[in-house]
Amino acid sequence: MSESLHYLTATEALKMFRSREISPLELMRAVIARSEACEPKINAFSHTYFEQALDAARASEARYARGEPCGVLDGLPLGMKDEIEVAGQPVTEGSLLYEHRIAEKDAVLVERLRSAGAIFHARTTCPEFCSLWNTQSRLFGVTRNPWNLDITPGGSSGGSGAALAAGTAMLATGSDIGGSIRFPASMSGVVGFKPPYGRVPETMEPFNLESYCANGPMARTVADTALMQNVISGAHPADAASRLPKVDIPLSFPDQLDGTRIAYTLNFDYMDIEDDVARNTLDAIERLRGLGAELVEVQLDFPAGIERAYYGHMDPMFFASIAGKLEQHSEMLCDYNIQMAKDAMRRLEDKAAFYEAALVESQMYARFGTLMEEFDVLVCPTVLTNRMAADFNPAKDDYIVKGEVKEFDLSVSTCHLFNMMGRCPAISVPSGIGDNGVPTGLQIASKAYDDVAVFRVAAAFESTWERPFRPE
Repeated sequence: MSESLHYLTATEALKMFRSREISPLELMRAVIARSEACEPKINAFSHTYFEQALDAARASEARYARGEPCGVLDGLPLGMKDEIEVAGQPVTEGSLLYEHRIAEKDAVLVERLRSAGAIFHARTTCPEFCSLWNTQSRLFGVTRNPWNLDITPGGSSGGSGAALAAGTAMLATGSDIGGSIRFPASMSGVVGFKPPYGRVPETMEPFNLESYCANGPMARTVADTALMQNVISGAHPADAASRLPKVDIPLSFPDQLDGTRIAYTLNFDYMDIEDDVARNTLDAIERLRGLGAELVEVQLDFPAGIERAYYGHMDPMFFASIAGKLEQHSEMLCDYNIQMAKDAMRRLEDKAAFYEAALVESQMYARFGTLMEEFDVLVCPTVLTNRMAADFNPAKDDYIVKGEVKEFDLSVSTCHLFNMMGRCPAISVPSGIGDNGVPTGLQIASKAYDDVAVFRVAAAFESTWERPFRPE
């Protein structure tokens, strides 16, 4: 048992804590041992706090001995993305510019996870300013995929995805403004949920006002993801958007999907998709059909210019902030962010771009929301290719799909569509293994604020897995 403790699910570990089969201290020691063995190869952690975590695990062990766990996550090792504020710890966002910045307070979701008993044993890596589909920076180097070290675990929450896949964290946080939870979940063979805007409160200015942006949970199973989502969601007085009714996701659902209507698309009629990604997506569709669901291929008929509209919305908020740093600190920035900042400044010359982006966003949801009156969820591949190199640099490297050099843009995945329709919940679950030994993902999305629908279908699909997704 001790050899595989690091791959327990959170729900399994909690049952074993309560029955005294294992203790939080035993689990933490196993996870730390696994981390020490894996980290030189995958580089998923920017900082580790193993001694403090062992002390916290001892305190958790004592609470279970008294029959008094402090919360529903008591004793579970959790990797915290190095973008989220934890009081007294560095918050670098993967940048030399912030190498010595220390958080003065806990973010809201950190407060909630801490109160629930989660133990923060490590900070997980991200690219500089969380701006890349893979995870590399001048500050922390390259993070690699435990399934295939030549391939990225995704970005920007790549350290979280890699740690979960390797067994060096049981739960992890992610943030998602264009796919940064779901992309690494797909590449790493784990589960990642982008909550709808406002479901998880955000107080980091000005992104608490950004409907594309969400913090959310990552884990190895759908139930663990729901467990963590239930902890971090709910209203907070400092976030007006969070004044939504609290939704508690069930931790279990029926395996069958009788009566469920599911729309599907492979590429939204315009994206390039690798053959093995398409094959695994079609296999997932057949599995869902085998559970009793009705599957219908659909055309979304989205307006043209989606990627241009994404940048039209994000340039004034996200990329302009990078441009501001470029003017004063170009020598400290990664070359990919220098290029992104210059591209943003050029695009910002179009004074109508933000207005035109809003039109596209409105048209997208009008069509998607109308479609979802006929269906419970839509499924599609999460990432269109699982071949991106760990050290891929869009500032200088060719992007290749199906053996051809392509223009690199957001359509490497389907994720950004559901950031633009930011009130839609979207979850990525593993759909299979690609020809290069790297996982592929199935994205499940639904109409605005119907979180339970995506978890219900994800849990049923998960029941079709022959075995857990774990690298050799």
